[in-house]
Amino acid sequence: MNKPALPFIDENLILAQLKDGSQAAFKYFYDKYSLQLYRKLVQMVHEESIAEELLQDLFVKIWEKRNLVDPEQSFKAYLYKIAERIVYDHFRKLTREARLKIEFSAINSELYSHTEENIFKREAEAKIQAAIDKLPHQQKQVFTLCKIEGKSYEEVSKILGISVVTINTHITRATKTIKAHLKSNDNMVYILALSAAIHALPR
Repeated sequence: MNKPALPFIDENLILAQLKDGSQAAFKYFYDKYSLQLYRKLVQMVHEESIAEELLQDLFVKIWEKRNLVDPEQSFKAYLYKIAERIVYDHFRKLTREARLKIEFSAINSELYSHTEENIFKREAEAKIQAAIDKLPHQQKQVFTLCKIEGKSYEEVSKILGISVVTINTHITRATKTIKAHLKSNDNMVYILALSAAIHALPR
């Protein structure tokens, strides 16, 4: 016994109805093509949840752009073309987000590094200043004028009325005293950094 022939469906007519805003026409195409489009999307993005989201995006676009549908062209090919474009946009967005994440991370790292360096520098300067404050009065004067303010031994000699040899002796003794003060710190890395900071001061 022969099966009854399926009724002929004029999809061009349904496309025309979709173009005119028919929700029934939209449902017809969703029911007909959504499963095969979903399978295609899963193949392309390799994740079912993302494929589901992209499928919904695809049909939202179809509804929003229904006025662009051409009833004379293959609607299936039109759907697959949009699917490929949506997947392309998806991966382009992921790439852009990954790039922004890397850039943001680098900026944050740089800001953190600079902040950390500034804190370390302030702590080092405070440690050095505390050591300088413990020096005898004239040693402190000589060290401050030569090492902090950057004056030459000759300039300091005229300011304080003492010889260059005396100034050199004060600088040598002051430096040893400051280093000894810094070495009381248990953190050797920190000590070395502070010691280096003394040598970095202007002569």
